Amino acid sequence: MALIVQKYGGTSVGSPERIKNVAKRVARWKAQGHDVVVVVSAMSGETNRLIALAREIQAHPDPRELDVMVSTGEQVTIALLSMALIELGLKARSYTGGQVRILTDNAYTKARIVSIDEDRMRADLKANCVVVVAGFQGVDETGNITTLGRGGSDTTGVALAAALKADECQIYTDVDGVYTTDPRIVPEARRLNTITFEEMLEMASLGSKVLQIRSVEFAGKYKVRLRVLSSFEDEGEGTLITFEEDKDMEKAVISGIAFNRDEAKITVLGVPDRPGIAYQILGPVGDANIDVDMIVQNVGHDGLTDFSFTVHRNDYQKALKVLKPVLEHTKARGIQSGDKIAKVSVVGVGMRSHAGIASTMFRTLAEEGINIEMISTSEIKISVVIDEKYTELAVRVLHKAFALDQPA
Repeated sequence: MALIVQKYGGTSVGSPERIKNVAKRVARWKAQGHDVVVVVSAMSGETNRLIALAREIQAHPDPRELDVMVSTGEQVTIALLSMALIELGLKARSYTGGQVRILTDNAYTKARIVSIDEDRMRADLKANCVVVVAGFQGVDETGNITTLGRGGSDTTGVALAAALKADECQIYTDVDGVYTTDPRIVPEARRLNTITFEEMLEMASLGSKVLQIRSVEFAGKYKVRLRVLSSFEDEGEGTLITFEEDKDMEKAVISGIAFNRDEAKITVLGVPDRPGIAYQILGPVGDANIDVDMIVQNVGHDGLTDFSFTVHRNDYQKALKVLKPVLEHTKARGIQSGDKIAKVSVVGVGMRSHAGIASTMFRTLAEEGINIEMISTSEIKISVVIDEKYTELAVRVLHKAFALDQPA
């Protein structure tokens, strides 16, 4: 008998019929003698509907009140799933994030989990009850409802698995695993049987939508066994995210191609080329709770330099507003910016022991006339910023250049 935490995304619970199917799947695990904790998202489209409703009242909704509102989506799903389980003859009990006592900080709309009180869940499991928990949400120390940001239900699932020391955390979604790239762009993309946590962390951070990056960070930190599966297929092993590179890993130099269209690029022109200038520019951006991704500082000329960085497209206008006083303070020449860019990355632990990955990537893009605006590298990834209109072409040609369409 094992303790399994299962997470089901919005498409998996997108209708009453799909919720009933999830209940049947959970019932099969219970019939095998396993203890099951289920984490669910809001029904597909519901969070967007609630946000749109809020924006009809306020163009920029108050963050605290927005969290109160959007957290109701998951509350509907946990009740419906619990009803479906009870209808099948199982004992089930639903909990909001606050009822479980998922304690977070108070960064509304993108809070981070501080601690989890698992006592109620353990008592229910001991009583042979299926525990159904609302993903994506918690409460801060003063009882305010908070949400964890888009995709936060993945983080909830992994965090509960870590707190309960579960045998496995299964993430059920609308795909049957992690692919070499998005199959909608490259039909030849292959499902990976295994991928290392390092690779998955890079893929998640670089735009792969299968798992939220914070959920992968949690899993790696607390050694949670993580598996991605399809909620629409009863068969299949999905993709196991492993802690160790197996003996065949070196055969695959590149594991996948990730891309992200949700980027914006900002260049502060003609700033003084002196120590501390990076902090003077990025300090206020960080203080505004805006995450910065890629950073490039050009070679200085005549005591001046250009400083470029990327942010999420949702934070683009906010970042430009924050930088207005910075321009005056640093006496910079101006700002050049745009949100029609994309980041494309090649990822693979095999890069550590294989030379020539960067040259292959750059040559392949050059042959298609795709200009590279920024470059960022790590031990197991190379990322480039390009014009957004070339995204799909870049992904297709790189997937082929690294033979990811060939059987492993």
